Amino acid sequence: MDNNLTVLYEDNQIIVVVKPQNVPTQADSSGDKDLLTMIKEYVKEKYDKPGEVYIGLVHRLDRPTGGVMVFARTSKAAARLQEQMKTGFFEKKYLAVTVGVPRDRQGRLSQYLVKDEKNNMVRVVPAAVEGAKKAELEYKVLEIAGSVALVDIRLITGRSHQARVQMQSLGTPIFGDAKYGGDKLAKGHNLALWAYELRFYHPVNKNPFVFKVFPPTDEVPWNVFPIESHIKVARPSI
Repeated sequence: MDNNLTVLYEDNQIIVVVKPQNVPTQADSSGDKDLLTMIKEYVKEKYDKPGEVYIGLVHRLDRPTGGVMVFARTSKAAARLQEQMKTGFFEKKYLAVTVGVPRDRQGRLSQYLVKDEKNNMVRVVPAAVEGAKKAELEYKVLEIAGSVALVDIRLITGRSHQARVQMQSLGTPIFGDAKYGGDKLAKGHNLALWAYELRFYHPVNKNPFVFKVFPPTDEVPWNVFPIESHIKVARPSI
């Protein structure tokens, strides 16, 4: 199965994988191979499934962002996981390296965002702007190295480009983010935003799951921080 897919866990209801950076979550206009298709091909081949394989998209990561994701293998599992997202039982945490250090070492951002579909850009706007959606996150600076900072981010909502735009609003864009001003020190490097932790309840047996995955610690700028001292990675209890 030559599709570069890292599977962390799978059963007959869900599959948890690591999304590679610069791979779209689902098919887009680029025509590039997407993660959803990779998972369908993996399941079809491994289990010798005839016909179309069902894989339900539960949540998304921006194309340049990598990290842990869960997909549903049944429509029932998809509906139950999506309900957890609405009720707050589905939690996503990210690591980011910012260009500059946030003035407040930790905080909660509550803003309104609107997306320009023509140029695929998101910006912070007043609440009264048509189409504006509330975006909330919590962040904490874990470590500072010169002019960059390692930041833990917990998304409370799940808006397009949310972490990237909200960190930019503090004057500290994410390293490698050419779209939102974080590429001044980072020409040629990947976006330093990684979905490192995912928490949810199994959609059928209700067991609590926690998955944690390191970012690529050998790459710039992750390699300037002792990531292992900030994240403890262990296999989930099943």
